[in-house]
This record gives sequence, structure tokens and C-alpha cells, in this order.
Amino acid sequence: MVNVRKQISIFLANRPGTLADISKNLRDREINILAMTVSDTVDHAVVRMLVDKPGKAVHQLEEKGLLVVENDVLVVSLENKPGALAELSTKLAEHGINIEYAYCTGMPAQKKGLMVIRTGDPHQARALLEGDGDR
Repeated sequence: MVNVRKQISIFLANRPGTLADISKNLRDREINILAMTVSDTVDHAVVRMLVDKPGKAVHQLEEKGLLVVENDVLVVSLENKPGALAELSTKLAEHGINIEYAYCTGMPAQKKGLMVIRTGDPHQARALLEGDGDR
């Protein structure tokens, strides 16, 4: 499975309670967080999320005065085995597609994990990974 999904990136003050505030805000609007990563700097954090209602989430968070950016990302189901990431990243690299950042999850007992990948052209990367981009 390879899908292109909307990811939201939220720029927050790097202090206690900010993630709690946005997650409660999304909960109160019945927006489910499907995946998330947080990158921090000295004075702010970038929270990247996949949510089930990205348009509604962007609207709600912007109303709260937050800077929110929406991007297309790939969501790839990978076999939970050694070398799965090596195969995927090698195929992208061989076709000149750079992975700007990625985050994933999987537990030892799971047969597959999910990886979220940001590239310059997620639609091209999707076609390649699905086998249509080799032509």
C-alpha cells in the first residue's frame, strides 16, 4: 500500500502544555491523530501530523492563531523485516528522489509497519513504488 496523504505541520512554542492544548483542541472537534512526530529547536517545535480530517484541523488550528502548513506525503506499508527500508530508499535514490524526512512505527510482532515520507514529488514517488514509475 502506497498512498499520498495530507500532513499538517504546526509550529508551536517549545514549552510544557502546548502539545496537550492542540491535542485537546483536535479531540474536542473529533479529529483523530493517526501519526505524529515532533522536532524541537531551542525556542519552538514543529509537530507533524496525519489526521483523519486535515482540512478541518488546519482551519481549527489557524483560528487559534497557530502557523499551520499542509503538505502531501507518502504513507507506505512496509514489511517488518530487515532490509525493507534499504529497498525502498534505494529505489527512490536510484530515480533521483530525495527523502526530506520520514517517520514510522512498527512493533516486533507486526507483519507490517507504516512509514510517512516527505519527498519533493510524492506523486512521482508513489508511481515509482507502485511500479508505474519504471517505464
